[in-house]
Amino acid sequence: MKNWIIRKIKKEDNRAIAQLIRSVFDEMGIPKVGTAYEDPYLDLMFEEYNKPKSVYYVVECENEILGCAGIAPLKNGDPKICELQKMYFLPNVRGLGIGAKMMQTCLEEAKSFGFESCYIETMPFMHAAQKLYRKSGFEYLDGPMGNTGHSSCPVWMLKKL
Repeated sequence: MKNWIIRKIKKEDNRAIAQLIRSVFDEMGIPKVGTAYEDPYLDLMFEEYNKPKSVYYVVECENEILGCAGIAPLKNGDPKICELQKMYFLPNVRGLGIGAKMMQTCLEEAKSFGFESCYIETMPFMHAAQKLYRKSGFEYLDGPMGNTGHSSCPVWMLKKL
């Protein structure tokens, strides 16, 4: 895949991002209850990440959004900890190194915001995602941090920035 870019979200991306995230949930059989699928702002991602110490990126190629991920403060958590949120990619771009570049982009921005650690929650069957997280320096935790509202995500990881 050529000519892809990572850029910050625009308001007009909201619909495409919501569709992408929902399609990945359907494809992978991810539970909809207790996950990002039922977040009330899933259709308003631009507005949700247009806040202090928050950013959301998309991977775009030829005007099509192929992936996305963001950083925001960990809800009800230590203010020095951010959360890597809603990192999803369409099947045709997985395994091409784009996820690693997106991860690097998000973590660099998290550092620039002054965060000291980054937290993530995921599903146990998302092995490729966990491999990327481990390769990026995330380590497993014994329990959740903060209060993300994602009670169906039983894998928790943290990385020191």
